Amino acid sequence: MTATDDLAVIGSGGAAFAAAIAARRKNRSVVMVERDTVGGTCVNTGCVPSKALLAAADARRVALEARFPGIDSSAGEVDVAALISDKTELVEQLRADKYVDLAAEYGWRVVSGTARFVPGPALEVALADGGRERVEAEQYVVATGSAPAVPPVEGLDEAGYLTSTTAMELDALPASMIVVGGNAVGLEQAQLFARLGVSVAVVEALDRLAPFEEPEVSAAVAGVFADEGISVHACTAVTAVRRDDTGYVVTGECGGHTVELRAEQLLVATGRHPVTDGLGLEAVGVETGPRGEIVVDEQLRTTNHRIWAAGDVTGHPQFVYVAAAHGSLATDNALDGAARALDYRHLPRVTFTSPASASVGLTDAEAVEQGHACTCRVLPLQYVPRALVNRDTRGVIKLVAETGTGRLLGAHVVAEGAGDVIAAAGYALANRMTVDQMAEMWSPYLTMAEGLKLAAQAFARDVTKLSCCAA
Repeated sequence: MTATDDLAVIGSGGAAFAAAIAARRKNRSVVMVERDTVGGTCVNTGCVPSKALLAAADARRVALEARFPGIDSSAGEVDVAALISDKTELVEQLRADKYVDLAAEYGWRVVSGTARFVPGPALEVALADGGRERVEAEQYVVATGSAPAVPPVEGLDEAGYLTSTTAMELDALPASMIVVGGNAVGLEQAQLFARLGVSVAVVEALDRLAPFEEPEVSAAVAGVFADEGISVHACTAVTAVRRDDTGYVVTGECGGHTVELRAEQLLVATGRHPVTDGLGLEAVGVETGPRGEIVVDEQLRTTNHRIWAAGDVTGHPQFVYVAAAHGSLATDNALDGAARALDYRHLPRVTFTSPASASVGLTDAEAVEQGHACTCRVLPLQYVPRALVNRDTRGVIKLVAETGTGRLLGAHVVAEGAGDVIAAAGYALANRMTVDQMAEMWSPYLTMAEGLKLAAQAFARDVTKLSCCAA
């Protein structure tokens, strides 16, 4: 069977759906090919399940802390089966509401099978039911996403390991766990399991947790982990893994010394790689990069003029909001010749630990590398009234500004609701605001966002001597 459409999309995650919706809004025909579960990483194995479990773990942590005098609270053992079942139910609901039902509502065909490019270009699809189908379209968008990347470590494959995907399907909690990787996914998973009662150790090859964030952010996160009993082994490169009757033995090298860690479970969270294997890209002249990513220009066109790529598979920042923006952009460019491109300068990022960390714009070091003379202010949360009333002052707000003009260059936050705070900082960046302007902006009292105003005021005054309301 041969089908001819205006647009064929490979994948069914955030980028793929954005591309397909954009095409249907133009009244163009679409066919989508998905080899696994409709919805992609975010709803099935990424953002939705991980944040649902993190919220549950945080609720348990609050109950155990009994932070507020006069309020007694406690938490018993975790019913893992019930927790995972609830998470799965939420995932299935959102998959139906936001993906499967939407495809039907917009009216495009979803083909269950594995697509491979053949000369034409066209797609040869090995159908899930064992048959085959040839799919032809005027334009193609590859949106196959990414998968957990695993480093080449002696004995790791033989020993086996969890990833962020499989860890969220455990039917029982281990007594102890080693998490390899101290960036966003590793930090979230480490805190999740620690708050569920697991003894957790984090191993990071670079010199600190959150190694690509500001040092003050790393220090704040490390302090939180120390408070919560999560042990951290930075500057430790894992060299070997083996498994015995008691669990895993992880060997690492730190400053010329050998480190040996033991735990019942091992979770590898060392990043993600683009999924391009088996797509037959070479048959249609689509170039890939050193990590398997599809090489695209700023308009997301590949080296084949009828094939476009969107989302994680391009090697661009791996956020679902980037994927969604990519999908609609690729469709506009493919079907309308819109010649659109994206500006990533004010792209925010959030790690959903608790407190969360979030950043937008340049770090201090990046500003210097780009030739800016810059000045910074670092505001501990003990000077933010919202944190005081929350009885949790763990965290920091750092602003990076251009010397002389005072123009904001970057903002970096560790705080409850840091993702919401960073959105406000992103607006300030996009509008080229100065820290003086930020210091004079209206800011509701007893909000965490007020911390931005206070940090901006710190460029010109001693905020430790201010009265309430950042006046």
